[in-house]
Amino acid sequence: MQLFVNDLTVMDFSYLCPKRGMVGESWIVDVVLDGDLNEESMVQDFGKVKKNLKRLIDDYVDHKLLVPAEHANAMIRHDDDGDQVEVQFCCEDARQIMLYCPSDAYAFIYSDEVNMASVGEYLREVIATHLPDNVDDIALHLRTEVITTPYYHYTHGLKKHDGNCQRIAHGHRSRIDIFVDGEASQASQAYWAERWADIYIATQEDAIAYSDRKITGTVDNPEDYLCFAYEANQGYFEIMLPAANCEVIDTDSTVECLAQFLLTEQQQRYPGKANKVVAYEGVGKGAMVTG
Repeated sequence: MQLFVNDLTVMDFSYLCPKRGMVGESWIVDVVLDGDLNEESMVQDFGKVKKNLKRLIDDYVDHKLLVPAEHANAMIRHDDDGDQVEVQFCCEDARQIMLYCPSDAYAFIYSDEVNMASVGEYLREVIATHLPDNVDDIALHLRTEVITTPYYHYTHGLKKHDGNCQRIAHGHRSRIDIFVDGEASQASQAYWAERWADIYIATQEDAIAYSDRKITGTVDNPEDYLCFAYEANQGYFEIMLPAANCEVIDTDSTVECLAQFLLTEQQQRYPGKANKVVAYEGVGKGAMVTG
């Protein structure tokens, strides 16, 4: 007997890619449980499936940075106490991405590539150890939201958040709807999809000097890189990455602030026009603003 749950949850995370760099993602999770009926004549209660499996996915992947631990250009160094972990990653075009964060900010995928197959296997192995005796196996189907209009992938961190959003490198795959004088503007949506393709959105007040970083790794041309750091409830977070892959704003990078930033930029691009921005944070949630 098989029990399925579609749209179990959405995983919002970022991952390191040798071609693209740091990529923000949002994947929808469907699950199928294979097993015998229990004493309640169920494979498992739907409420328990949703609660328990979502909790495991949240704990192991959601709002983390996924690192391909077996990639030749990935270096992982744990502090002696194990609380902080430094990750250094070199892309195919020699771009360097480095982080120094609490260990819970990462998920180490034991593969040379982070993709749906490797992440699905990672989660299947985690969840398999928590299944009831009557459940023999679990299959996970990971998929992206179908978006027929322009979208972008972004990574950020929210130091003021009291949950896992405070992690400095988690992200989203997000559509963007922009209206000019009441009409959908494909040109504006395409502009932002290109400008924010695989972008890291940082807050100016979190910038630190290259010489002040705790990251031990070095780069040949520090002037081409930006460093950001902050202390949050979960610990100390620091990141260094190419300036060309960053959008630095004066506010926090909540979706509300991003919607306002987009609107302000749109008003400069289309002065005298009525602009409306609907900014998404992953799947099915976001903020809208007009002006």
